[in-house]
Amino acid sequence: MAVALVAIGASWGGLQAVERVLGTLPPDFGAAVVIAQHRQGQTEQEERLTSLLDARCALDVCEAEDKAALTPGTVLVAPADYHLLVEPEFVALSVDPPVNHSRPSIDVMLATAADAYGERAAGVVLTGANADGAAGLARIAARGGPAIVQDPDTAARREMPEAALAATPGAQVLALEQIGALLAELAGPRQQEAS
Repeated sequence: MAVALVAIGASWGGLQAVERVLGTLPPDFGAAVVIAQHRQGQTEQEERLTSLLDARCALDVCEAEDKAALTPGTVLVAPADYHLLVEPEFVALSVDPPVNHSRPSIDVMLATAADAYGERAAGVVLTGANADGAAGLARIAARGGPAIVQDPDTAARREMPEAALAATPGAQVLALEQIGALLAELAGPRQQEAS
């Protein structure tokens, strides 16, 4: 069964890591993508996050809005200071208190993705300096979805990938360039609309 949703979490050094993963995905990528990237606030660089990613990959990248549809080949990025919750076929935004000192929280996004999509959700934890994402990735794996972790040796900060691996020892450990190739294989090509 093909993966319908890919949920990617990143923190310290994450912009470059996410950019490299998205940049390897094909234009006909068959799954929706959601991203929780820890952000400090609305600095000029933060405001440019989605446009930077959009310019460097073949998929459509936009900042998530409440009730935005999850569409194959589209990337939704959690806005600064909002949790991104995954529901079947759409996302919701929340201003609930930070989790792991973070909003958006990677754990919140991954856990809700696991609950909404089960084995059809893939979870990816990239570079970062805390343990956010470890519990959420474990929930993805527990629901039968693929769990993928950036090789800590290739991460700008290894704490987050190492915490994810401690929580999900069976996760696949890959370099950034390999993650995109695996995701393309898991999702397959987008189905064309019948005319």
